[in-house]
Amino acid sequence: MRLGRFRPLAPWALAGLAGLAAVVVLHAWQPAGGASHSICIFRRTTGIPCPGCGLTRAFAQLAKGHWRAGVAAHPLAPLFALEAAAAWLAWGWLAARRGEVPGAWAARLPPLALAHAGALFALWLGRLATGTLPW
Repeated sequence: MRLGRFRPLAPWALAGLAGLAAVVVLHAWQPAGGASHSICIFRRTTGIPCPGCGLTRAFAQLAKGHWRAGVAAHPLAPLFALEAAAAWLAWGWLAARRGEVPGAWAARLPPLALAHAGALFALWLGRLATGTLPW
């Protein structure tokens, strides 16, 4: 068996291990309460949570299996987590079948990033207007 065939799978496997490590860390993490403990520069300077504020806490809640708390912290967190898992699985499938690497997807990333930024900004404006931002 040639090891060269499995070379495209090495970065995929490392990314999977990093994702698993992140889930383990988020599962164990107990966030401190209040805006004074926030690492968000926008929140610290303006006093207003940014469009991404709450995502880390939401991912921590999802890692613990607390889905309602995760959605309350940031409604887009479950979608982003599912997208990350689906992208990782697709990457592995492509790497195993065709030897393709993520660089082949580079043209698809800018539109996807713009769509995510638009969704984050729209949700942020809606939550800011209704007073439902994670304070």
